[in-house]
Amino acid sequence: MRDGGSKDDSQSSLVDSAGDTGRGGRLGGFRGHRLALCAAAFVVLAAGVTIPLVMRGSNDSEDACHQVTSATRALVDDPHAATEFLDPGDGLARIGSARKLLRHNTVCNDGAQVLGRLVDAATGSPAPGRPHSEAQARAAYAVAAAVHGLELPKGLAPGLARMVAEYVVDAGENRGWGGDRFPGPAVSSEEARPDSQGWSRYGRFLAPGEAHAVFGYTDGSPDVEADIESLVSELSKDPEAFAILYDAERANFAHLLERFTDSGGNPDFRPPSRPDNLSKATNGPDRDVQHAADHIGSLMKHRAGYATDGTIPDLAAFDKSVRRHTLGTFRPAEKQLNSRPVMGDIADRPVSGPMEGDLMDGRHQLLRVLDGWARDRGVPARRAAAMKQLTDDAYVRALWLRV
Repeated sequence: MRDGGSKDDSQSSLVDSAGDTGRGGRLGGFRGHRLALCAAAFVVLAAGVTIPLVMRGSNDSEDACHQVTSATRALVDDPHAATEFLDPGDGLARIGSARKLLRHNTVCNDGAQVLGRLVDAATGSPAPGRPHSEAQARAAYAVAAAVHGLELPKGLAPGLARMVAEYVVDAGENRGWGGDRFPGPAVSSEEARPDSQGWSRYGRFLAPGEAHAVFGYTDGSPDVEADIESLVSELSKDPEAFAILYDAERANFAHLLERFTDSGGNPDFRPPSRPDNLSKATNGPDRDVQHAADHIGSLMKHRAGYATDGTIPDLAAFDKSVRRHTLGTFRPAEKQLNSRPVMGDIADRPVSGPMEGDLMDGRHQLLRVLDGWARDRGVPARRAAAMKQLTDDAYVRALWLRV
């Protein structure tokens, strides 16, 4: 572990100076252009442009906004420093840094977008094939906890959605679990390793060497909760963020399907030493397709709810914007793959082609992909029908279960 005293001092200094507070594709496009932000800030200062007086405090008023300073902007261009700044540590002792940086109702000028890029720099894998470190995974947890229950300032949602997409496996796992069932805000690749039967509570087909954020963890403090479902709900108000999340979930669905066997089973399954009727090679894939359908159904549930209560005042305009930000269609490979890509590569998966059909009919999008996979792989009709029914049921249940 790092020296907590020196780290805390450096963080406190940077927070005070901030006013108390690689790839191609969607995720990669936000790496490698951070120097421009600092240069722009320098030009503004050099030109003598007057910066409006900004009130700062833990509770921003409606007429005030939080000013993102040049010290904070500099973190965007230094991913290592950004990760260190947002890393709360195993015991979450430094989680206050993320709260001071991100917990603001309004942010001045382009500050919210800058904060989104900073989050991306701190939590994202720097290049294709590079696994997340434990520090990055803990930083992702800290970000989710810092904004829990916050109505996000305009411009921040896409940046946070990119983070959720970057951890698409972790964001989808264990949404209903929590508390002391987890060892901490993140686990190492060794801790996430599948057991003798090929099962891991942290997901399926995990990349070797990659740490995982544990968004369901809580240390018992009422102020520390990284509830990923409530964050997804908040992000769904923004059409660009909605598109990022929807793309990531559909990409992950294709990723999972192309790793199942031709009979729709888990290739990593190992029968227990004492065979029983409950341990089957199809159990994992059944769970996977249901979770994928549940996540997409939940997105559509949030969209419908916000249209009903007026949060989305013009649903047609919202949908048009989502489609404009959507990358395209994701189809599984025509043969089984045995690779284990890192999470960032799953979310940054190349599209198979332009979007087909009604984008907002999530059920249709899922079943079209599932049918094509079963046809290409020669999956037995009975097994394909069972998987299709599970997918359909989970989607409809998530769409209509408005809690």
